[in-house]
Amino acid sequence: MPDSAKIKSVESIVVSLPCDMGGPPPSFAGKPWTHLEILLVKVTTEDGLVGWGEAFGHASIPATKAALDTIVGPLVIGRDAGDINALNRSILHSVHLLGRNGPFVFAYSGIEIALWDLLGKRCGKPLYQLLGGSKLTALDAYASLLSYGNVPELVARNTAAACESGYRYIKLHETTREAVLAAKQAARASNSRIMLDVNCAWSVPVARDMADALAGDDLMWLEEPVWPPEDCHGLAQVRERGIPISAGENVAGLFGFKSLIEAGAIDVAQPSVTKIGGIGEMLRVIDYCHAQGVEVAPHSPYFGPGFIATLHIAAALVERPLVEVLWLEMEGNPFGSWVTTTNGKVRVPQGPGLGCDPDPDLVARYEVSR
Repeated sequence: MPDSAKIKSVESIVVSLPCDMGGPPPSFAGKPWTHLEILLVKVTTEDGLVGWGEAFGHASIPATKAALDTIVGPLVIGRDAGDINALNRSILHSVHLLGRNGPFVFAYSGIEIALWDLLGKRCGKPLYQLLGGSKLTALDAYASLLSYGNVPELVARNTAAACESGYRYIKLHETTREAVLAAKQAARASNSRIMLDVNCAWSVPVARDMADALAGDDLMWLEEPVWPPEDCHGLAQVRERGIPISAGENVAGLFGFKSLIEAGAIDVAQPSVTKIGGIGEMLRVIDYCHAQGVEVAPHSPYFGPGFIATLHIAAALVERPLVEVLWLEMEGNPFGSWVTTTNGKVRVPQGPGLGCDPDPDLVARYEVSR
């Protein structure tokens, strides 16, 4: 097999997976969230090799898919698939006037993940080995519960169920102390740790007050407490209250994390491979965080190649890897058991590249037009 080949085609595929989130479906972009949608990116080279990636989607899938199909994808056609560093610089520079954080960067993230999958397949090595990691077959995971509208009974029920399935780390998406206390009570028998992600819900003064109220509740971290997320100095004020602060899924690349860390705003950095520009930018962020003494816990509420790439990155480069897994039941998934947990752990694929391709029958079953 040649060392590399030119990119022949870039294809976007949307799959919509029916799922149960353990309570009334939360509203997302004005609609009940009853299906998990994944924007798959299929990159084929001129010699027929196929790599798979995932671009950030959820409510932004139409915008990201349009950016991928009309602008970002055509920019890589005919380019050397193995020259990933040059492509990163070239393509992200080409679209920078369209935004340094958003659909165009999300779209390239999906392509870039697929390029690493291709590289691993050509080398005959799993991605974690390309990144310099030793063999790890499984990683600890945390259950990332969806929002239950601050209803303590639903929070407690799903926390207990996650603990019973083997999770020892539980993340809530609620905004009240009552919800946190309900989760803590439900998790007490298993000694599971609780994190709280409020999705940028509060102004700085409200966030400071809430951090004071939660100070004695032993949260593992408080995630993105401040609106807007780029208010680094406001976030630093909340961190001064004593609860470890995590953030980063919404920032633009390495320099977004540099701003957070220089402001003294975070204890835990959360780069997202499907949003930040792909694996190469993740590596730059992780190297910088390590140099600054900041822990890394990648953001990964996905169920496709973005999640699998995160497994490899965490296995290779994160000292205490802890992988985010959305707490929901899917009817089916093209990536099968690679995106589910057993006793609170996720397996790291050992095959070349990402180590697994999607099941074509399941892709066909769940594919939708967008």
